Formats: sequence, structure tokens, C-alpha cells
Amino acid sequence: MTRRVAAVLAAVALLAAACSSGAAAPQPSELNDKPTGGVYQGFGLIPPQPRPSFTLTDTSGTGYAFGRATAGKPTLLYFGYTHCPDVCPTTMADIGQALRTLPTDIQRRTQVVFVTTDVKRDTGQVMAAWLAHFDTDLPNRFVGLTGTQAQIDAAQAAAHVQLAEDEGQQHSAQVLLYGSDDYARVQYLQSTNEV
Repeated sequence: MTRRVAAVLAAVALLAAACSSGAAAPQPSELNDKPTGGVYQGFGLIPPQPRPSFTLTDTSGTGYAFGRATAGKPTLLYFGYTHCPDVCPTTMADIGQALRTLPTDIQRRTQVVFVTTDVKRDTGQVMAAWLAHFDTDLPNRFVGLTGTQAQIDAAQAAAHVQLAEDEGQQHSAQVLLYGSDDYARVQYLQSTNEV
């Protein structure tokens, strides 16, 4: 298992554990308090970023309000495209592998949201077939979203992610991890091998 997969695994497990703490209000966890040390390594977000609100269309053609649908759940958010020759499939495979090693109850609580940056080619059907390669154990845990170019740009801006260029081919390679308190306190970058 790569260090990156292990880091994602550890972070998701801690976030999911925090979700089941039973506390009335979200409580800081070791994950939340130590974004660049402690039990995992990653790039801390300072200040932490709130879970964004945007509405796009899922692979079935239904509206998906990201902020409402994922509120209070450990959520991994990634912007990319299905025809990507290297970064996107590797990133999604790493996430899928990490999630498969978690206990089933944590897997079920964790949401993975993939937002396409290639609105011309990534139809709902294309994204559903592509995501199925990475989401084999618990189908529908990976959600694929699309929209107009303006909607995708607005979603990236809301998540504080650099806007994709060159018809979506040049995009941010970061995975944002939102916790049960609805803040992202850590991100993972494609080029990071030491997380």
C-alpha cells in the first residue's frame, strides 16, 4: 500500500470515528487539530475551508446539492475528467483502495464526489461507467457530477480550487477532505508521495 493510500485511509477512519462520537456539537479530533503532523501527513488548509454549497447534476440526471447531500459526512472531493491518462484514474484508484481497507460501517459513511472538468465529453453515462471501476465494493459511494462550464467553474471557486483550463484538461490535482464538522482541514496533492 502506498503511503498516500495509507494516509487517506487513516484520515478517513479518524473523520468517520469523529462522526460517531455522539457529541451534540462537532468536537475537534486529532485529525482536526494537527493537519500536518500527528497520525497522518498531508497539506493543512489554514484557515480550514468550509464545505462549499453548489448544485450540479449527478450521473442519473438528478440535481445534487453538494453541501446539503454531504453535510456531516466524511467527504473526499476531487475535480478531474474521465479521459485523463494518468492523474485522475490513479487518484481515484488510490481512494478506492484506501476505502476498501476500512471497516464496512466507515465505508458506508464516507462519500467520494468526483466533479468533471470536461463538460463536453463527460456525460452522466460516461462518468458512471468510469467511476464503477473504482467503486466496486459499495456501488454508488462514488458520486459523479457535471453541469455547464459556468456551473463547474462556480463549484471550483466555491471549493477554493484553481479553475481548470484547456477544456478541463489542466486541472487541480488536489483531493479535499471534509470532516463531520463540515470543514476541510487537509488536502492531498497528486504529487505527494509522503502523505
